[in-house]
This record gives sequence, structure tokens and C-alpha cells, in this order.
Amino acid sequence: MSLERPVVMGILNVTPDSFYADSRRQSEDAITERIETIISEGGALIDIGGYSTRPDAADVTPEEEWRRLEPALNILAKKYAGIPASVDTFRADIAKRAVKDFGVAMINDISGGALDDNMFATVAALNVPYILTHFLYTSDTRQQYANNELNLEEVMMYFAEKLQILRSLGVNDVIIDPGFGFGKTLEQNYQLMRSLKNFTILFDCPLMVGVSRKRMIYNILECTIDESLNGTTVLNTYSLLNGADLLRVHDVRAAVEAVKLVDKLKC
Repeated sequence: MSLERPVVMGILNVTPDSFYADSRRQSEDAITERIETIISEGGALIDIGGYSTRPDAADVTPEEEWRRLEPALNILAKKYAGIPASVDTFRADIAKRAVKDFGVAMINDISGGALDDNMFATVAALNVPYILTHFLYTSDTRQQYANNELNLEEVMMYFAEKLQILRSLGVNDVIIDPGFGFGKTLEQNYQLMRSLKNFTILFDCPLMVGVSRKRMIYNILECTIDESLNGTTVLNTYSLLNGADLLRVHDVRAAVEAVKLVDKLKC
């Protein structure tokens, strides 16, 4: 897939507890409807998640995560084989099954390999693209960073070191995700947003931004998650103007329109 022009990834959550209630799909009809919506609104990829990563979400066993994912992967493989799919998982075994059994095109690991030591080697063996997310602070260490500025030099070193490991294993197709919301305070998220151009300058990798309807938007605007689409579009537009190649979103049509208008501005 060419990323010469930015593309939009539509979110398909097969969970009962993802932070945005309208994104949750569990029945076969609901999953199919969501896939159709993503495609009809111009989404180029579909990102399927079976494990909610919202703060304080309940832990889910690997068996339960797979039980949630399998019906959606089956529908995609049988009815929408031409649409590339990624699986949002930090578990290497889940990633392997999704690629081997259903031909999933890419792995989206929100932990940057930190939650499963086998993830990097597994992605290398599968020979699929990998989304590398900045996930420096776990729940055990988050509090100690809560009142500090984000050390951008540390963030860049994080990516440099992990990219070196991935490339030494033969993983060449890596997409960088700055990890908005993962262990970061409101101010740290905006500090990271203001620094987006650094990622395109320092790393020869596509850049993904995923801020769709997140707390960093609705807290600032003093609105609800359901009212946060306009704020999401503003930050998506800012991201596109500062080098984003891929937008991961709940609202595909709005993001596709942002891509089109920003593309026109750059002509």
C-alpha cells in the first residue's frame, strides 16, 4: 500500500467495554455493518481490537480475546478479502493466529513489544508490517511521571532502540505511533502533538496518529465523548499538516474529508 497520500484506518472494536461505546460491535450483523460503513466512507484499512486498552479496563484472557476476534476475522476473510486488516493486540500468539489463519495484513501492538517478549520475533517470522507504539509507562510507573513533562529525547531514543531491534530481526515495514493517551497526562499528550514533525525528520518510517475521541480532546473542550468529533477532526487536520501518514479513527468519513482538504492545500 502506498502512503504517498495519507490513508484512514477505521476502528472495529469487538469488545463490550471500549472507551467509546458507539465503536463496540459484537454480533455478526453489527460487525458486518461496521465493516460496510468503514469501506463506504473511504477507509483503506480496518483495525480490529478484542482487548480494550481504556484506563482501568478489565483484564482479558488470551482465550477470551481470541473468542472475540475470530468471528470478525472470519467475516473479513470470507466477505472482504480485498480490504487490509490489522489486529490490535499485544500478544504474540494472537498475532500469529490472526495472520496464519485469516491472512491479517498488519499487527498493531500498543505496548511496543513491552507486554510480550515474543512479539518482535513473531512479527519478523510472519513477515508483516508492525505498528510500533510509544508505551513507556505501565500502570506501575505511571504515577511517578504524572506531574512531569514528557522527555522528548527519551521518546526518540525509545523508537530508535526498538527500531534497531526490529530491523536486526528483518522487520522493515514499521509504522510509528507516538501513543497518544498511553500512560500520558493531558499536557504530555499536547507536548507530543506539538512535536510530530520530529518523528518525520528523525525516522524513515510512516507516522500514524490515533487521537480519535480521546480524553485529551473532550477534557479540553469540556464536552462528552459523543460530542468530541469536531475536536478529533481539528487534531487530525493538525496531524496531517505535520506529517501524519495514517489516521486511526472511529469516524472515517470526517477523517477522509480532512485528508482530501489537506491534500488540496498542499497542491
